Amino acid sequence: MAKTSQINRNKKREKLVAQYAGRRAELKKIADDMKVPAEDRFAARLKLAKLPRNSSKVRIHHRCELSGRSKGYYRKVKMSRIALRSLSNFGQIPGMTKASW
Repeated sequence: MAKTSQINRNKKREKLVAQYAGRRAELKKIADDMKVPAEDRFAARLKLAKLPRNSSKVRIHHRCELSGRSKGYYRKVKMSRIALRSLSNFGQIPGMTKASW
């Protein structure tokens, strides 16, 4: 199990990303549009820099839904490899069995 402080920190980042998503998208649209004057694009970049760092989507770290583990994460099932294996060994994931040949 991961430290609860790390899990809570990541949840806080997810909330901030959702809160600032619209504002961040508008500013990025202005900053990347070459038809807008350079002064306005620069002002948009400055406003983007003023937003909280944790409101950026790239700061969210993928974590296992069950254990909170950050490494060995499978995006498709949103679990770490260890949690996935333990659930599949007990037959709790449909269609998944332990390999044997």
